[in-house]
Amino acid sequence: MFPLGDDNSTRLTTPFVTYILIVINVLVFLLELQNGDAFIQQWAFIPARFGADPTGNLSTLFTAMFMHGSWMHLGGNMLYLWIFGDNVEDRFGHAKYLLFYLLAGLAATFAQYLVMPGSNVPNVGASGAIAGVLGAYILMFPHGRVNVLMRGGVVAVPAIIVLGLWFGLQLFSSFGSLANTGQGEEQGGIAFMAHVGGFVAGFLMAFLFRGRGGNPRISA
Repeated sequence: MFPLGDDNSTRLTTPFVTYILIVINVLVFLLELQNGDAFIQQWAFIPARFGADPTGNLSTLFTAMFMHGSWMHLGGNMLYLWIFGDNVEDRFGHAKYLLFYLLAGLAATFAQYLVMPGSNVPNVGASGAIAGVLGAYILMFPHGRVNVLMRGGVVAVPAIIVLGLWFGLQLFSSFGSLANTGQGEEQGGIAFMAHVGGFVAGFLMAFLFRGRGGNPRISA
């Protein structure tokens, strides 16, 4: 299922933080294209390097969240952020949403770091932070309708199914990546454990960030 959009009829605010995050991600990727591998090596999160000098590489915990490996990687992440980020931002408020996004990204990075602390492969991408947004979304809008492209056309499907299947795929895939790690394989690819960690962190943090009782005006 390929998501195309969701129901924004209950949204009352303009999600300018989500829009700004998308713009920053695009601009940083253009900088990557312009400056090449040197830029990636300097600003990506590299587990082994961070473990050797956490203080000196502290900034990469944040800069890596805005970097991507390809146009497809960027486009997929920004599509999910554009579809699901606005409603979460509407529920949390702009400032709390930005803090939530960054904390989810950090949780995702450390989840990946814990399973591959000695890796020298650069970790880049907003996927972990966006996974946190998805975790919050599935908690607050489980019955929200998400338009997805399927073989039979565009169909409206409850968010709990769309995002539940997405999380299940990430969880299943993370076991495969852990098996490869156990066999000593180290290569580039998808940081599935970051997705799992970000999603779980976002789901749990949403209980705090949404406030007591949530906000009934956008409970659909």
